[in-house]
Amino acid sequence: MLERIFKLKEHGTDVKTEVIAGVTTFLAMAYILAVNPSILGTVMDANGVFVATAVASAIATFVMAFWANYPIALSAGLGLNAYFAYTVCLGELAGETDPWRICLTAVFVEGLIFIVMSFFKFREQIINSIPQNLKYGISAGIGLFVAFIGLKGANVIVADESTTLALGSFTRADVVLCIVGLLIIVILEHYNFKGAVLVGILITWVFGMIAQAAGWWTESNLFPDFSQGLQLTAVTKTAFKFNFGWAFSHIIQFIAITFSFLYVDLFDTVGTVVGVADKAGLLDEEGNLPRVGRVFMSDAVGTVTGSCLGTSTVTSFVESSAGVAAGGRTGLTALVTGVLFLCSLVLSPVFLAIPSFATAPALIYVGMLMVSSAAKINFEEDLADTLGAYMAIVMMPLAYSIATGIMFSVMTWVIVKVFEGKAKDIKPVMWVVFILFALRILVLITNFQ
Repeated sequence: MLERIFKLKEHGTDVKTEVIAGVTTFLAMAYILAVNPSILGTVMDANGVFVATAVASAIATFVMAFWANYPIALSAGLGLNAYFAYTVCLGELAGETDPWRICLTAVFVEGLIFIVMSFFKFREQIINSIPQNLKYGISAGIGLFVAFIGLKGANVIVADESTTLALGSFTRADVVLCIVGLLIIVILEHYNFKGAVLVGILITWVFGMIAQAAGWWTESNLFPDFSQGLQLTAVTKTAFKFNFGWAFSHIIQFIAITFSFLYVDLFDTVGTVVGVADKAGLLDEEGNLPRVGRVFMSDAVGTVTGSCLGTSTVTSFVESSAGVAAGGRTGLTALVTGVLFLCSLVLSPVFLAIPSFATAPALIYVGMLMVSSAAKINFEEDLADTLGAYMAIVMMPLAYSIATGIMFSVMTWVIVKVFEGKAKDIKPVMWVVFILFALRILVLITNFQ
């Protein structure tokens, strides 16, 4: 049955590999179950957000599994949740009653717009219109971005007033254990050990518990705590709490808020899909992704579902690349991840006890694999293609944003193409994307004035 649904043999994989990949993906992104309630909990009920996040993530990932058959998992997007809570609720809408209800309304409308865009294949045209060199640059840029997330999460790289960034202290348990975990994964991979990434995460977690018992790690409890019990009914405090009345009476402001959610989600998803698909070998000979429209529909359905339950925008997670590195190639990987999201409602203490320094080695290793896409870039051909790819690689980690990396990549590519006298090579969809980015820059300029 699983073979018939997911076509495992056709994709050169098996059930065991897909299950391991699904578990690996989940462990790499399980932090969102703790981080999202922490961020959105500043403006709404944290327990309700936890349930909403787990259920919406499961539903969206199931759609990805059965409808698109790709090893991509979805959950509430980082950055978007911070924009939701801090920029809009505590900033622009600070004087409003329950501003989070207005934000949920904006996310709901954004999801509906994405469903319409998916029907008209607009996002599909974007991803298939991006030049091959830019796709390789985007994949490599995401690799550096993912590695940076891991290094930062484990405090291997820390903020510094003098140099902006600096090396963390080796007196910290998380720094040492992160590096040990990375070495474990690489050594296991060298010996072709099945599930090396997953085993590396679990061993690092066990070492962390030992460090806690020895008094070296004191910042959080790494042992599962079941004392709080289940709070599934908390979702009633966040579900279907829309405020369309405010939206209609403040239509211009509401459109601006919705567009910001729309913009970041659109290009974060495009970048993530390109990066994960390239690393999984899912792109065809022309660099296009078959059934990509179904991938975007999964994203849109997840966003609508998430807003109805009470969480910020649901989007494709770049941590899916951890599962791909573990061998995931089909929707069965996503199915396993989705099931674990539902299990987290009951076993949340187990999943939430896994620290970021245990999943960081997986992200750093996956980053290395994705950076290898840079070797495919043709640096001897067109300067526009070369610069576009380079800007994606540089800007994604430095600006800490996939969408910003794509913005610089596309805009420099279009501008250089025009000055090269090759405007005819620019597809209409790329002109539309260029205009959207230009509008985004105007919005940013306006906000800074």
